[in-house]
Amino acid sequence: MGLTTTSATARPSAPLRIHAAGAALLLALLALAYANSFAGGFQFDDFNVIVREGSVQSLQAWWRAQPSIRPLLKLSHAANHAAGWGLAGFHAVNLAVHAANTMLVGWLLRALMPALEGDVRRQRIAAWVGAAVFALHPVQTEAVTYVSGRSTSLAALFALASIVLWLHGRERGDARVVHLASPLALAAALACKEYAVVAPFAMLLCARLRGDGIPWREVRVHGIVVAAMLAAAWTVPRYRMLLDTSLGLRDPVGNLLTQARALSYLAMQLMRIDALNADPALMAVERFDAAAVFQLALWVSLPLAALACWQRHPPAAFALLWFLLWLAPTQSILPRLDVVNDRQLYVALVGPALALAASMRHAPRGVVVVLLAVLAVATSQRNTVYADELTYWADVAIKSPHNARAFANLGHALGQACRTEEARQALDVALALDPQHHRAAINRRLLDDGRWPQADCSPRSR
Repeated sequence: MGLTTTSATARPSAPLRIHAAGAALLLALLALAYANSFAGGFQFDDFNVIVREGSVQSLQAWWRAQPSIRPLLKLSHAANHAAGWGLAGFHAVNLAVHAANTMLVGWLLRALMPALEGDVRRQRIAAWVGAAVFALHPVQTEAVTYVSGRSTSLAALFALASIVLWLHGRERGDARVVHLASPLALAAALACKEYAVVAPFAMLLCARLRGDGIPWREVRVHGIVVAAMLAAAWTVPRYRMLLDTSLGLRDPVGNLLTQARALSYLAMQLMRIDALNADPALMAVERFDAAAVFQLALWVSLPLAALACWQRHPPAAFALLWFLLWLAPTQSILPRLDVVNDRQLYVALVGPALALAASMRHAPRGVVVVLLAVLAVATSQRNTVYADELTYWADVAIKSPHNARAFANLGHALGQACRTEEARQALDVALALDPQHHRAAINRRLLDDGRWPQADCSPRSR
């Protein structure tokens, strides 16, 4: 298939652009929703991958540490440190990346909207609404306000750019964009986080929705890039160690049942915006039960159902397949120590956002305004959870009362706040949940022995 060939039933393609006024309004809404994100502190993984990680403290340190995992992501952290802007600089970059991703999603949805019925104006509004949902949904805070969530959003920046460039190049018949610029963007995405391996399949999915068939030949260079990056990753000892650790976590059947539960959890997170959780500690499935088997059967059947109903309901089928495709790297065959995290929904949200926007393209304007206002307010409120460690871990402990790590870290934070008795209680809960939690035991002993440093109320670090 040539670069500009389309099927006989294809609808006219939409220009890959978003109107300036719509973009300006979208960015203004985004800035309002995330204005308080700059008050967020470093949390959880931030300390290990940004604050204490020696290889990102300067550009020279980054260079000396190569080859390493996720080199482009670490380069961004090193550049932040080198710039000397402090914590505010990290937040500014994260927000800028999310803003750029919002524009890319707007362009992508604009290109896909001709698959919907209706005039061009309604299609343009639907694309804008979909981009706004992507920008303002509070689940995105874990990839934006949580500083180390940049691994997800930065990889998304280059993956989405690769997809948009590929569509743009095919529309213009520009082989250099299709076979050079787009694959280079994909390589950059893979150098940030590995889940971008599914981007070539996302391109084919977009082409199918636009009526272009499935042009396998036009993603062959992308396939070479993915294969080369996987081969390069195998030469890095850290990657091999992580893979060995993953494969040893649980048996294949137990892992599939666990991943089905994780998919159900993530799907619910899109709707339960009050239940967002930075460390859900979702329990692995250790035995067969009716609920686990039902969830596995459901998630196996859904993509088959989407393929079966593609001809009658292509946008809905696309939305579901896109959602499952972008979750496949983390929620499929490879076991994970932390079964699920909300930030895995970052790019996957584009599919549901398109479906929601398509269903609302005839809705009264007031309904759209209320929806976006609710999402923006929820995002602003969610940002406050990241203000400090005490607020952060208190929120997790409330939502995951089975999570020993949450109570151990809450006890640590309470101790730093000189709330000693409350710290004891939190650490006691952590040890009741996990008697082998050594850090909780150490901090509890420091409290009992009166050896907790009183000058700054700072217990032994994590």
